[in-house]
Amino acid sequence: MNVIIIGGTGLLGLAGAKELIKRGHKVKAIALPEIPKGLIIPEELEIITGNYETMSDNDLRKHLRNQEALVFAAGVDERVEHHGPIYEFYYQKNILPLKRLLALAKEMKVKSAIICGSYFTYLDRLWENLYLYENHPYIKSRLDQSNEAFSFYDHNFAVTVLELPYIFGIQEGRKPVWVFLVEQIKKMKLFTFYPKGGTAMITVNQAGQVIASAVETAKGAKNIPVGYYNLTWKKMLKIFHKHLGMPKRKVITIPKWLYKLALLKYKRKYRKQGIESGLNFKGLAEIMSRKAYIDNKYLKNILKVKDDDLDKAIGESVKLSLEIINNKKQVIEMK
Repeated sequence: MNVIIIGGTGLLGLAGAKELIKRGHKVKAIALPEIPKGLIIPEELEIITGNYETMSDNDLRKHLRNQEALVFAAGVDERVEHHGPIYEFYYQKNILPLKRLLALAKEMKVKSAIICGSYFTYLDRLWENLYLYENHPYIKSRLDQSNEAFSFYDHNFAVTVLELPYIFGIQEGRKPVWVFLVEQIKKMKLFTFYPKGGTAMITVNQAGQVIASAVETAKGAKNIPVGYYNLTWKKMLKIFHKHLGMPKRKVITIPKWLYKLALLKYKRKYRKQGIESGLNFKGLAEIMSRKAYIDNKYLKNILKVKDDDLDKAIGESVKLSLEIINNKKQVIEMK
């Protein structure tokens, strides 16, 4: 199968490309020119250097010609700070470019599209009483992105949205998402304070398998909640502590109201800097205090995702985060 990946040298895009190539597919990627030093790229991967957002329709048509599947592994997430209306920023980065790509893909007879989304859209369905769509600009944008993508579905064009959770593992030369948590832990004295909830998670290797299997099994229009391991924050933090060299450090579970107070300083900081957050801080405390778990039966039985070494993946994430914090590694931002 011929597959084109938008964002093919990012953490998710490259993981998907490697797995697809391993399975015998022909893969090409559109990627920004800033590629991390030391990044190992398969010889079989054809890389088109450039910004898909500024490419002309004709250039994109040329790249989409003779492709059977499109993987969208680009855009921005809730970690990106932005001045001004944050939803409009997400719309410009995650929704508008995707609409153009999908329209052109259908025109060029591409058979399916796989969109790397967020498990927040799954949580919105799971926890209807929290009104996540109404209260969080980032979650609203992801749901709007999914709905826009599904509007392109027909019997000749399948659309799959992968609702991805937290991902552990590294890409050499690129900043892991976990630097912020390592910094938080290091700033706390004696104990680590955290709410009582938990989350679903996968390794980067498993993310690659999910993308490849979604390409191979694409049919209809569907969301796929992605999660393989479910851990409480306490259990996850104990693994962090081990790799930070503090295995005996205790995790103190704090009540939701206290966590809300802790988030107020971030709210004040953002307000002072004129930055709008993609996740409402008050509502974030409610999310973080719940168990955002996902059953892994679909991944195991249908997508054939295999077990992986989660402890090792977390350890690699922690190690690289520490090297960045201690200025021992020069990296570019995660995409």
